Amino acid sequence: MQYQRIEKGRFLSRPNRFIAHVELDGRTEVVHVKNTGRCRELLIPGATVYLEKSDNPARKTQYDLIAVEKGTLLVNMDAQAPNQVFREWAEAGNFQEGLTFLRPETTWGDSRFDFYWEAGARRGFVEVKGVTLEEDGHACFPDAPTERGVKHLNELARCQTDGYEAAVCFVLQMAGMKDFAPNDRTHPAFGDALRQAAQAGVRIMARECIVTPDSLTIGAAVPVLL
Repeated sequence: MQYQRIEKGRFLSRPNRFIAHVELDGRTEVVHVKNTGRCRELLIPGATVYLEKSDNPARKTQYDLIAVEKGTLLVNMDAQAPNQVFREWAEAGNFQEGLTFLRPETTWGDSRFDFYWEAGARRGFVEVKGVTLEEDGHACFPDAPTERGVKHLNELARCQTDGYEAAVCFVLQMAGMKDFAPNDRTHPAFGDALRQAAQAGVRIMARECIVTPDSLTIGAAVPVLL
């Protein structure tokens, strides 16, 4: 995926989940943060951030904060980007051989999964999770407890009993990760649910991304440690 009109700034503060104060060309700009997660290890005062300028004059803020430099690592933190880049990657034939149909936001049971797909007689669901948390090259998810995430994993395991295939794809919004694992320290129930889903036959994938200030593209597979 490609962003437009990117500008470089310096992060100052984050008064709430939705906005941040950023120094841009010598002035303080209020910008929209495209990630409601904690991101405390990313949004540190003084960090270099990248903003996309909007052309919509009706918006309250002119800019979206989409990426941040964490040392030498560039991390995309746009929470909407993982689904978009997964769709581009899947439609290019990288997810499922013979893919003939891919539909976003499809309900099954009590859950709404990110994608439903078909390939000949085969059909299935995919849940996509964006990952921005890493430590010394080890990526993990989640960065905060997610009961919704646990529910999705349990539903993915159950939908297989109706003849569907199921997968969860962790999109690491950064490059150069050694591996991916569930963040058992933050939410052990999610880790347990992920391991149970894997045992039930749910396909667990992790892919790193090629990240630039104005683009994001799914790259190589990363080992998953359960």
